Amino acid sequence: MGVRDVRICVLGDSYVVGVGDLTGQGWVGHLALAARLRGLDLTVYNLGVRRDTSVDVSRRWFGEVRSRLKDGDVFGVVFAFGLNDVDVQAGERRVPRSRTLAVLGKMLDDAHGARWATFVVGPPPVADIETMRGIGDLATGMGQVCAAREVPFVDVTAALSCDEIWSQEVAAGDTYHPSTRGYERLAALLRDPLLLWLNDQAAFRS
Repeated sequence: MGVRDVRICVLGDSYVVGVGDLTGQGWVGHLALAARLRGLDLTVYNLGVRRDTSVDVSRRWFGEVRSRLKDGDVFGVVFAFGLNDVDVQAGERRVPRSRTLAVLGKMLDDAHGARWATFVVGPPPVADIETMRGIGDLATGMGQVCAAREVPFVDVTAALSCDEIWSQEVAAGDTYHPSTRGYERLAALLRDPLLLWLNDQAAFRS
């Protein structure tokens, strides 16, 4: 059996886009490079949209993914969102915690029904303390939703909140997004679990 043709879609918000990274790679670009350097024939579709919440992603994801994962050997979907859900506007959270978790669960179930493997990334930390409380609580819930479905989940909130480079770059920028080195730190956290997931899917479907 030759090298498997692996294709994944990454859906989410501005962190998926890589806002703030002067190189334009973001963590998604770093992942793609790392996978190819390890011999994976990987095509990555970056489907991030700035300011998107889980609800926004849920309204567009299936059609966008279906139009892209129509060829190849191995298919996967990565969901990465959460910050915009906890954002407070006019005194109200944009998306209640319970709805975020319900939406995530439905997307994972629908992806399973379409035979697309899934992987979930929690929301990264920001400078605002009140927002951080919401992010941490949401990340815990997202992890529980994923665990119930045996879907890999990486909680980057706690790890990056203790990361000096991430914190410095977020504080120096718009208080939400890091620059190049911060995205490198995020990519370093995700690299091994994501590559393991990709390799497992390639082996399972060979």
